[in-house]
Amino acid sequence: MIIIALLASTSFFAQSSADLKAHFEQYYQEMKKQGDVNGVINALTHLNIISPSPARKDTLAYVYMDGNQHMQALNTIGIEKNDSDSNLAVQVKAISLKALNQPKRAIEQFQALYDRLPDPYIAYEMADLKIQVGDIEGAEKDITYGIANSTLNMKHAFYERQQPYEVPLKAAFYHLQGLLIFNKDKSKADEAIAMMDKALELDSNFNLASLSKQALEQRKTEGEAGN
Repeated sequence: MIIIALLASTSFFAQSSADLKAHFEQYYQEMKKQGDVNGVINALTHLNIISPSPARKDTLAYVYMDGNQHMQALNTIGIEKNDSDSNLAVQVKAISLKALNQPKRAIEQFQALYDRLPDPYIAYEMADLKIQVGDIEGAEKDITYGIANSTLNMKHAFYERQQPYEVPLKAAFYHLQGLLIFNKDKSKADEAIAMMDKALELDSNFNLASLSKQALEQRKTEGEAGN
């Protein structure tokens, strides 16, 4: 009788678990269809408890990241560099670490993603972050690759204005190159300004390049006045 009761209990719990999984899978699909992000997060969280899955965990982390909940995203999948991580997991870690102002750790994840899938967009992120941490040589390498491999139909978004805007990715690389030139040698303002001009030739509405050019021209003027 005890054995029969245990078998019946096991069968009941297995059936209940299967029913719950089916319920939350249907709930997940419905929340996706409705565009209910909180509902999607709720469904994926329950599914990860009922039936843990690396792919499902990565998807949950991505949903958090996409909603600018970067700490929650990293709490879901961690911050460590793991060779077994999916491309999606590495992407989530890189973007979230960058958003949380952890440039060195973000570079590590972007580099891992770039090693798997070399891409101008990833090269831009790495170059931007490497300039921030003072890795001039690394940034130069990424910028050279980006300029050579980006096409004019590739776009990069900027958010320093109230209204976000896009410019050709190649123009964004020229802007970084100008910053890098000036950071390496403050006496080369003219070369840096020339890079800003190349960026503005590709898109005259590139606001950040225009601001950087103005700042460089002012620094140059102040330097000449000081001499």
